[in-house]
Amino acid sequence: MDDLTCLRVSVDGAVALIELDRPERLNALNPTLMNELITVAERLDDDPTIRAAVVTGRGRAFCAGFDLDVFAGSGLLDGSWADRYDAVQLGASMADTLEQIRPITVAALHGHVVGGGVVLAAACDLRVATDDTVFSIPEVDIGIPLAWGGIPRLVRELGPALTKELVMTCRPFSAAEAAAAGFLNRVVEAGGHLAAADELAAAVAARPAVPVTITKRHVNAIVRQASMADFAFTDGAALMAALADPEAAEWRRSYLTGHRSEDPES
Repeated sequence: MDDLTCLRVSVDGAVALIELDRPERLNALNPTLMNELITVAERLDDDPTIRAAVVTGRGRAFCAGFDLDVFAGSGLLDGSWADRYDAVQLGASMADTLEQIRPITVAALHGHVVGGGVVLAAACDLRVATDDTVFSIPEVDIGIPLAWGGIPRLVRELGPALTKELVMTCRPFSAAEAAAAGFLNRVVEAGGHLAAADELAAAVAARPAVPVTITKRHVNAIVRQASMADFAFTDGAALMAALADPEAAEWRRSYLTGHRSEDPES
């Protein structure tokens, strides 16, 4: 996969490793990276030799969420309604594609896991994190709703009350809290996330593929029905409305101004 610019992909036997490769931006999600994730997921889905895939981030963080520079450039408000809708739905397409592919996906989390990075992790089948991982969902502080199917995914993983609290207050939460809520399969010491994810992926890949795939699809069908994730198509319209709201825009300007000189974390 030599045509990639924001990802690194390698394969060891039946397990693929997908690395977000924008470490200088804490692997913030821009359109190029999201489109490449869709392409890679589809390629792995078409390869019957791949049974599991580990998704991680290079450098100091798993993923700092949606790239703030895209908001600063206001490109999401340009073009026709259809063009703008497609732009704001790209993250949902990325998460949906990753969630629906045949190989079992294991998120290996460390550093910061922020906003869209939390949604990306939630789209994976299994999740491990280091004990010093910090999660946060700052979208409301940016003046936008959590989109990309994030709400139904978090409701199914964390429950409605905790999802409301974390999304509406934007407070950070630890790996210990995420594990206690059922979001993580394992918590390991700092630096051990890749080894733990590889071990989990290898254990799944060693099992017979058909019943494993059936189990993944069966569980996904049940939780998708329970969380009504099919209604996530409204996320695009909701995000567009928030981008056009004057009060939300003022919060976004304040947030962006405050983060210009800091590490990107949303």
